[in-house]
Order: sequence, then C-alpha cells, then structure tokens
Amino acid sequence: MKKQSTMNKSLIITILALVGVATATHYLTKLTMDEPTGEGSERVVEKKPLYWVAPMDPNYRRDKPGKSPMGMELTPVYAEGGASSKDNPGTITISPDVVNNLGVRTAVAERRSMHTEITTVGYVQYDEDQLIHVHPRVEGWVEKLYVKAAGDPVEKGQPLYTLYSPQLVNAQEELVLAVNRDNTRLIAAAEIRLKALQIDKSLIDELKHKRVVKQTLTFYAPQSGVVDNLNIREGFFVKPGTTLMSVGTLDDVWVEAEVFERQAALVNVGLPVTMTLDYLPGKRWQGEVDYVYPALDPKTRTARVRLRFKNPDALLKPNMFAQVAIHANAENDALVIPKEAVIRTGDQDRVVLALGEGRFKSVEVELGRLDAEYAEIRSGVKAGERVVTSAQFLLDSESSKTSDFKRMDHNGEDHNVMERDGTDHGTMDHSSMNHVQHTEHTGHRMESGND
Repeated sequence: MKKQSTMNKSLIITILALVGVATATHYLTKLTMDEPTGEGSERVVEKKPLYWVAPMDPNYRRDKPGKSPMGMELTPVYAEGGASSKDNPGTITISPDVVNNLGVRTAVAERRSMHTEITTVGYVQYDEDQLIHVHPRVEGWVEKLYVKAAGDPVEKGQPLYTLYSPQLVNAQEELVLAVNRDNTRLIAAAEIRLKALQIDKSLIDELKHKRVVKQTLTFYAPQSGVVDNLNIREGFFVKPGTTLMSVGTLDDVWVEAEVFERQAALVNVGLPVTMTLDYLPGKRWQGEVDYVYPALDPKTRTARVRLRFKNPDALLKPNMFAQVAIHANAENDALVIPKEAVIRTGDQDRVVLALGEGRFKSVEVELGRLDAEYAEIRSGVKAGERVVTSAQFLLDSESSKTSDFKRMDHNGEDHNVMERDGTDHGTMDHSSMNHVQHTEHTGHRMESGND
C-alpha cells in the first residue's frame, strides 16, 4: 500500500510539472511573436480616439462612447486625418458596392422655366359688388312679408314686404294737398320726398291720379337674385338703419382664400386660378385673382386673396369649401434641382453634391421659389453639377457642415471596408446597414418636420 501511494504522488508531481512547462512555453512564444522582427520594424500601437461625435450632429461631442440624443451610437474621431480631408475638406468617398446598397440616385442642376403653383383653400361668397342690402327709410311695422326664408329666389320688381308708417301717410297727404291746390312747387317737393323714402314712381303717379292716401305701402326687390340675411318677420317694428334682408346674385361669385406670408409677393391681380370642390369631383372652375388685400392677418400671418369665378349654372353656393391653385408667373431662367434633394433644417438648407468616382460633399445652399417638383437655387450649386436625391441624409451626416468630416473609401482588396479619417477600419456588415437605414429614416422624419 505504501508503495502504491508513493507512485501516485510521483505521478501527480510529474503532471503538474508538465503543465507548468507548457504554460511557460506558451507565454514565451507569445512574447516572441509580439516583439518586432527585422530592421525598421515597429510595434503596432492601437490608436485612441480624441472624442466621440453624433453621426447626425458633429457639434455633439463626448469624451467616451455612448448614444446621441437621437438614439444612435456615437462615432469616434481620431487625431490624424486622411489626405483627402486635407486636400478637399468635406469630401467623402464611398465604394461602389456601398453606393448601390444605399440606393444613391442623382440629378443634374439645370436652368429651366419654373412654374409656381400656390395651393390653398377658400370659401365661396356672394359677389359683394352685386349684393344689395334692404333698409327702411322710416319707422314702421311690417304688415306683410312676401319672402319667407333666406335663399328664396326673387325677380327684380317682385314685392318683398308691406310697411305701415305714419311718416309715409303724412308724405302722401302732402302730395294730395299740393295736387288739390294745383301748386306746382309743392307737388314737386312732395314727389321728391316720396322718392327719397323709396316710394315707387308708379305709386306716386297713382296717388296723383286717384288722390287716395294708402295706409300701407309695398316695397319691391331692387334686383334679381336670392334673398340672404333675412332678419324680419311679419309684425316686426323696424327703424332706419335696420337691415331687413339682402339680395345677391350668383352669376359671379367670390372666393376668399389665404396664402402664406412668404407666398404673398408671388400673387398679383389677374393671375389664373383653378378651383375644385369635394361635392363635385372631377369638375374644375377657371377664374382669376380679383384683389389682394393690403394687410396680413396678425394671428395667422396670412394674406387674404379674393378670387372671381363665373357661375352660370349656379352650382357654386355661398359658404362652400373649395380647394384652389393659384398659378404664379413662371421664371424662364431659374437654376433648379429636384425638391427632394434639399435637406431642410432649422438654421440652414443643404444638398449633397455627387463629385464622381464615389465622392460626395455636403454644401449649404440658398433657396428661392418652390413648386410641386423643383426648388430654385440662388447660391451654393452651379448649373451642370449633380446632386443626390436619395440616401442624402446618411451622406450629409458623414460630410458635416463644420468640415470635421469622415470619409468612406475602398480598402484595396475588401470593397466593403470603410475608412474614417484614414485611421479607423471596419467591415460594413448587416449591423452597419441597419444603422444606415435607421439614419435614412431619421433624416426623412427631420425633413417632414421642417418642411
């Protein structure tokens, strides 16, 4: 037993010794591999970032990794910069396969005729040039009302209401007395007074012929149209200044519309206008700008515009809701790019230029007029230059406005390698593409929020 125990102890000691030797050999081998070999060789030292920035906002800096306010991973920035960043600040280079994966599309900045269409809403109203308000000239009582409701059609000369007024009775008696006395001056004065009180000439002639005073007199419609704003009923006591009713025509109608303050300078009298209504889909009315009001609404900061339309079939009715499009004058020589190429933020507008051979650069532009498809460029882009119309949000985040840029480039053998400032290399795998898609979607939300 003692001999067997001694053998076991010897075996254990031998095994422990072998393990120790193997460990020491592995450690020495690792040190040997890490040491530089050959003349001029240098030991590789991992470069540390100076700071971390947000992909969508290079002004957001932190001294350690983390996430930006938009929830994106911060990007490291290193001490050295690539040669292309020094030679052409703000330029980034992307490999062709990454360009294809991002779906980058471009368009050429060109000079062309630019048609501006201002789309807004409006309300149909009476043509106030042909709207007549009916008022009494004396105090009295409405004995009979011939129109019963607003909207009733009337013809010129049709009776509207009958009024009893002591003043009208006295005026008739004066005319009868002057006729009985055959006093020409008194007859003329009495006729003038009755006409001033809106008594019809046929009633005056009848009074002079029959010499019978009427206790009530009937008043007639001054024009053909429809009754609106009916404020009386039979038996009402009325005074001068009381609006009894209004009579308006529907041959022509007004449409009151509002345009934004920045669009007010584009609207002039006589511009053509197209109008559509929901209750008559597919039908269009052609009209024109009749008047531009000189003052803006202080609350909505909009300018009122009056539009005029023909209404021969009386299909347009007051207070209808309408969609209108004002066709502003076209500019024949405007430098334009597709509107979707513009990146609009709170403090500036930018576009991404396509410089060729996978190179892109974000630049600030000054916008002019906008229409449904194009945006006018006043500065920042020249005619013939290509701008990016899709995936520009990711490219813009790589080529920031502060010229503290990163660049994506080929790496010789591996076309999916991305180089940032010439120092950071990594493969653009599926996780990177997900980050690209997240950035693109975030950029679209930024554009829709500032448009």
